[in-house]
Amino acid sequence: MSPMQQTTAAQLDNTYHYPPELLELLIETIPLLIRSKAGVLDFFQGAGVPSADLADWRDKVRKDKKSVNKFQIVRSVLCRLNDRQDAALAPRREIIKRVSGFDDFSTCWENDQLKARGLVSQIREVVNVKDSFTRMNLERERERAANRAAASAQLQVKQRKRQEIVQVKADFYALFAITDPHKRGKALEAVLNRLFACYGILVKEAFIIKGHAGQGVIEQVDGLVELDGHTYLVEMKWWSEPIGREQIAPHLVSIYSRGDVRGIFISSSAYTDGAIADCTHALQQKVIVLCHIEELVMLLEQDKDLKQLLRAKVRAAQIDRTPFIRCLEGI
Repeated sequence: MSPMQQTTAAQLDNTYHYPPELLELLIETIPLLIRSKAGVLDFFQGAGVPSADLADWRDKVRKDKKSVNKFQIVRSVLCRLNDRQDAALAPRREIIKRVSGFDDFSTCWENDQLKARGLVSQIREVVNVKDSFTRMNLERERERAANRAAASAQLQVKQRKRQEIVQVKADFYALFAITDPHKRGKALEAVLNRLFACYGILVKEAFIIKGHAGQGVIEQVDGLVELDGHTYLVEMKWWSEPIGREQIAPHLVSIYSRGDVRGIFISSSAYTDGAIADCTHALQQKVIVLCHIEELVMLLEQDKDLKQLLRAKVRAAQIDRTPFIRCLEGI
């Protein structure tokens, strides 16, 4: 590309305002494409140039056409359009379109045909370069806009997640002030569903409150969740006494009876040595991890990830054969 074409391409904007280099190209080209002066005026009128901009030249051509030439007409009309800037946007674009699309040079004077072809080719190259720059700029802007939108969407997701966790934390802490086991159990059901969902752990079955027959006391929460492609049966007991073998046994039976299902047991109180021993023995066939509610409190306090906590516990159960280990510090 010549230096003139590079300058012209850089100066062209989306309104096809004619910079000096392109203006001169058009002034040289249009008179060669059309044989008569009246034909030049008709060309401009067909491109949408207002009749008022052509009236004086039509009058001169009608009175004494030998006193003017086509180049004077073209320069005058194009400069008028340029001076109007955006107000003459449509005719400027149409003129560019018609000149760059010109392909029947048989209508030119024979001696002008080769020069007209060359000039039209230069104009096409300038316009094509400009359009390429425009397309590249538009593509870059679309990419930037898409990146901004994606970043904004990610930020909104993070903010929503943060807000959800803050609310879950508040609701979780409020459970400790509830003395009625029935009310606490119902509230716990909703909080656990939301707690797992906040950290992207799929809840396959809603947590269901279970109580001892005829007592109406709700102390146990069961549910199925999915983590890293594995299904876990979750049970929680909010008791003041340590969780012993008799409390762990039903959970282990449920796990064994569900095929390829693992287990998570969450307790508000400690685990007896016998309960931990039974779970250690069960690790020969099933993966089961024991959690303390204090770990969930600390996790929420430290803004750590529940998924990472559970993964660390699963690794300890599988590799170290340890069903209960406090590993929050390591995540």
